[in-house]
Amino acid sequence: MLIDSHCHLDFPELKDQLDTVLARAGAAGVGLMLTISTRVRLFDTLRALAEAHDNIFCSVGTHPHHTAEEPDVTTEELVKLARHPKVVAMGEAGLDYHYDNSPRDVQAAGFRSHIAASRETGLPLVIHAREADADIANILDEETEKGAFPFVLHCFTSGAELARAGLKLGGYVSFSGVITFKNADELRDIAREVPLDRLLVETDAPYLAPVPQRGKTNEPAFVAHTAASLAALRGMSEAELARATTDNFFRLFRKVPRAALKSTASAA
Repeated sequence: MLIDSHCHLDFPELKDQLDTVLARAGAAGVGLMLTISTRVRLFDTLRALAEAHDNIFCSVGTHPHHTAEEPDVTTEELVKLARHPKVVAMGEAGLDYHYDNSPRDVQAAGFRSHIAASRETGLPLVIHAREADADIANILDEETEKGAFPFVLHCFTSGAELARAGLKLGGYVSFSGVITFKNADELRDIAREVPLDRLLVETDAPYLAPVPQRGKTNEPAFVAHTAASLAALRGMSEAELARATTDNFFRLFRKVPRAALKSTASAA
């Protein structure tokens, strides 16, 4: 089975038809989903969604787009919220210089607060990086000197240097449907080179639907297309890719019980 390591099931495009979305995910062989927090002040809704489904887990954090809206989110608050059994990750947090919806210094401060929470809890940090490769790499280096923390570079669309920097620090790299896009040759080259034991797949649903579903609302079922493309790129079977990325998911997101995937498979 596959795991969608990053989606946004609380977004209206998916939440309003969640039962159907989850049924299609199961039919496509997607056994678990990690739904990602973008606003701590809306976390109660996300947590309730995860609580209602055995095969959905969640993170807690503030997306860099929204750090200016939530400048008062502290490391201590993140750590407290992360005690919930369904919270298995921090973030997503990081830097987005494409939209610059929040001032860059505010984004960086939020990023560092989430890193501190990840370090304290041992929960992996889901990192958003867009057009900010050098600053992301520098902050990762600086913060790792204070103490290591687990992380994943999610929906990776950055350059090879950031991939290498993240891998050197023990991080994981997650690929979305972008690797299926016609103009993504450079990204496909990077995807071929990431060590198999550091590789994850995701949808980032409802965004970035992979070919052949491009143009539609993305959903967890479509991670199967991304996984198939990644397997072909690396010259391996889809089953081998699924096993590897599933093992990697449980190695990184240690708080998720493997039994959750087994119970899902049994129910199917």
